[in-house]
Amino acid sequence: MNKSYSELIKLPTFEERYNYLKLDGLVGEDTFGSRRFLNQMFYRSEEWKQLRHKIIVRDQGLDLGIRDVGSTMLYIHHINPITIEDIEKQSLKLLDPENLIAVTKSTHDAIHYGSLSNVKGYMIERTPFDTCPWKS
Repeated sequence: MNKSYSELIKLPTFEERYNYLKLDGLVGEDTFGSRRFLNQMFYRSEEWKQLRHKIIVRDQGLDLGIRDVGSTMLYIHHINPITIEDIEKQSLKLLDPENLIAVTKSTHDAIHYGSLSNVKGYMIERTPFDTCPWKS
């Protein structure tokens, strides 16, 4: 399934947007491995730096374009993950604003490897007896 920014922003809550993007990866899982230099070169390019700035402005400096957690450092997340082949062939999805969203580091890490409870500043709404379901 190809996901997009246009579809993502239709989702009204942070949790819905997070769930739309969640990847369920494993910490330490090889992504670029010994060819990591390829994505590092890409992320240092002037073209990427300019686009990164435009995405932060478009998303108003907000985490998933929805909430402000006081972060001064935003990541730009590829909605559809990129691969070595994408970089080698200069795939259009590398620089497509429809494939990009501003996120904080904790949200980015949670999308790839964690859960919503790992997102800094995210509060799960509590209900009476939610930790003791047999009492409800």
